[in-house]
Amino acid sequence: MNEVQLIRSQLGAERRHASEVANACATALAGVAADQVTAGSPLAEFRQACVDYLVCVLAWFEERDQRLADLTRARLKPEDLVRHTLEEVLSCRGRSREALEKLEAALAGVGARRARDSWREFAEYFNGAWSARRDALDALVAADSRPADWRAVGGIDADSILEERRRYALVCERAPPGITLAAAPGEP
Repeated sequence: MNEVQLIRSQLGAERRHASEVANACATALAGVAADQVTAGSPLAEFRQACVDYLVCVLAWFEERDQRLADLTRARLKPEDLVRHTLEEVLSCRGRSREALEKLEAALAGVGARRARDSWREFAEYFNGAWSARRDALDALVAADSRPADWRAVGGIDADSILEERRRYALVCERAPPGITLAAAPGEP
């Protein structure tokens, strides 16, 4: 496996894990009022592990999008079709920042109905707009085979890989009965 494949593999693993965490968290908390998740309870610890994971990984994706935008502006002329297409997708609904706002709203949901609706809205946004935007970006950058570009945009190094795996393993470890994540901890 070459360097670009390794970076793309890690980006894919982060995306799969983020999806698993978002959906597991939304499922576990969908029917629970925010005030029923008491400090120190297993469900509160699971929710916190999920939130910590999602905040970290979504922030990384947001930073990558900014680096991609910067690289696009630096390398391609304004009239270039690829630049125009990338800028259009980057400006579309589905930014990681928006997903983080939905996550914050879910955490602030008060009462069983509002909490349930907030977590459902977060999961729908994550699985819909966020994932569609990521699919479009992935398709546009897939043809780039320059390791330097992937290194610059991905921001992946050994420390970030270990950090992502540690956070994902913690979510898996704290998952309540009946909630499972697809990949085993430490698996890409």
